[in-house]
Amino acid sequence: MSPRAAAWLAWSVCAVSLLLLALSLLLIFLGWSTPLPEGWTPWQGQLIFSFGFFGPPLLGGLIASRRPENRYGWLWLGFGLGATLLPFTQAYAAYALVVEPGSLPAPRMVGNVVAGVGWTVAITLLPLLVLLFPTGRLPSRSWRFVAWAVVVAGAVALIVSPFMLEDNSFVPGEDPLGVGGTIGEAITVLVIGADMVILIAIVPAALSLVLRYRRAGGVERQQLKWFAYGAGLWIAMFSVEFFYEPPEVWDALFETVFGAGLYVAVGVAILRYRLYEIDVIINRTLVYGSLTATLAAVYFGGVATTQTIFQALTSREEQPQLAIVVSTLVIAALFMPLRRRIQSFIDRRFYRRKYDARKTLETFSAKLRDETDLDALNAELVGVVRETMQPAHVSMWLHPDPDLKDKKQRAAIRESGHDE
Repeated sequence: MSPRAAAWLAWSVCAVSLLLLALSLLLIFLGWSTPLPEGWTPWQGQLIFSFGFFGPPLLGGLIASRRPENRYGWLWLGFGLGATLLPFTQAYAAYALVVEPGSLPAPRMVGNVVAGVGWTVAITLLPLLVLLFPTGRLPSRSWRFVAWAVVVAGAVALIVSPFMLEDNSFVPGEDPLGVGGTIGEAITVLVIGADMVILIAIVPAALSLVLRYRRAGGVERQQLKWFAYGAGLWIAMFSVEFFYEPPEVWDALFETVFGAGLYVAVGVAILRYRLYEIDVIINRTLVYGSLTATLAAVYFGGVATTQTIFQALTSREEQPQLAIVVSTLVIAALFMPLRRRIQSFIDRRFYRRKYDARKTLETFSAKLRDETDLDALNAELVGVVRETMQPAHVSMWLHPDPDLKDKKQRAAIRESGHDE
């Protein structure tokens, strides 16, 4: 396939996905004033989820059109097409069953069967997106078993999941193609088993990233850092939600924002745009994330302590405004000292080479002001370069100054004439 044809195909698939999202947004706005019954995702949540699914097809189209030989972009296009079916089918079924009953054909078929197909395609490609990053190829031949296990499990789930009678309803109500009895139970076992294989395969796929990072260098190492950074933020969001479940609308908003961060990180890694800035971004994330958590703990701890003391002294329940003002002033006073201390700690703990290089350069700068021996200064400079940059070989060559040489010769002649 020529690059032009590949680009046309990539943007065509992307356009289909974006069209589905546009239709879902249209149906959401048309039904916005009609409240949905219990069991349905609210219109606000559907709206946010729809915007969140714009990322995968755009990312896939961008990568596949610019790197058509890399299968990774085509995987994102497939994932995006499957994922965009979810908000579209949900909005379609909600409008056809609740807002304007009978206005659209086969709402339960679309809301359950088509949505199930999209879900199966998306979840099947998920471990492959991890396993084949960033080149679109397996790390080695030994990983073929994992890839084939995912593909076979996804194919089984794709074929039999539309006939499940229970546990696959994306909209409330009876499944139109559901099969009961012994056959239905066998189908349920097959689908659950296939889903388990796909989800378990994510673990070795993530392990492959660690193994590749240990032996990678240069560009590939930076690409893996970008992917790990985006995925790490995404996993951190789900970890926080494990302990605190926000309202459904906020949950959709968090998933959309952190999902967008993952798409941006993958796009930067594959297209190599501003690739080498990942270390600065990770450093700033660690510093300001730790600083925010520390200041929040100080703020709420100070407010809670002040309120306890105030209640013990006055037996009043309301929160004094003075406590909030004092806590805010304490936060403002601690901001810069805490930031410097946290920055220094992170540099020492995670960026030791950079921290040592900075200390070495500071020491050399101090010696440079006092050193007068040129030979000693040359040796010191070579040592600093070797210690900070760690080159394979380093040497120093001074350009001869003919004027200086002539001056030395003339001085020697004058001294010789004076002695005579």
